[in-house]
Amino acid sequence: MKTKNGLDKLACSTLPVVVSIAGTDPSGGAGIQADLKAISATGSYAASIITVLVVQNTLSVSAIQEIPLTFIQQQIDAVFTDLPIGAVKLGMLYHTDIIQLVAANLKKYRPPFVVLDPVMMSQTGQPLLKPEAIPALSNLFSLATLITPNIPEAEAIVKFNINNDQSMQAAATRLATDYKTSVLIKGGHLTTRHSPDIFYDYPHQQLHRFDALRLRTKNTHGTGCTLSAAIASYLAQGESLYNAITHAKYYLSQCLLAAKDLNLGHGQGPVHHFYFLDKKNFHN
Repeated sequence: MKTKNGLDKLACSTLPVVVSIAGTDPSGGAGIQADLKAISATGSYAASIITVLVVQNTLSVSAIQEIPLTFIQQQIDAVFTDLPIGAVKLGMLYHTDIIQLVAANLKKYRPPFVVLDPVMMSQTGQPLLKPEAIPALSNLFSLATLITPNIPEAEAIVKFNINNDQSMQAAATRLATDYKTSVLIKGGHLTTRHSPDIFYDYPHQQLHRFDALRLRTKNTHGTGCTLSAAIASYLAQGESLYNAITHAKYYLSQCLLAAKDLNLGHGQGPVHHFYFLDKKNFHN
């Protein structure tokens, strides 16, 4: 029987493979490290391709080291020619050349699903995408199964303010129509008691609203990475897009609830990706 976190699939001889193409977070809360945890925790096999090396922790981003494009290409070829990729999660791509390289490889390897988190800024306010790269990133949207912008990211593309349900729905509809892809706009930046997400299902031309009470916790580092990676994981396991989002949101909510017991870092701490593991199970 399938469980919500997908762990029953760990008993299978072949796991669905999800590859994250993103930047790093040495503190482990966000970026490719969070993706690997979320993909594994939701029952898929996690592979990774690093786009940039980022010096960050729960307090700030302090440095970004670019990687040669040839080295990124070597990583892509190594993964895609060896593993049966079931889904791709795209995170921090940083500049136009990386975006164009990734786009060319998506067209070349044609993975079944692509979940694109259009990372533009860290939770602590540092830019993670060069401003001149926004048009190139937008052009990548049409290659995605789903894009998952937060409100500031969506505003940067649609060029109007988003501050309530109506404007979120208008933005999701605009993005889906312009780029012919499904859109999940995350409402965590709203100041309301509830934290709604708006999902535009492009193939079915339908709007959906996911509602949730806002959780009181400072441990929110990497929530966007975690959600998009979990969605990719569930898509690779054969879930519909709507169900993949539903399961991923449930998983993230449990990660956030469990994070209240974590005391890691001096800033916005991480979520608890493996909340369901009982440490007693690891002892004889």
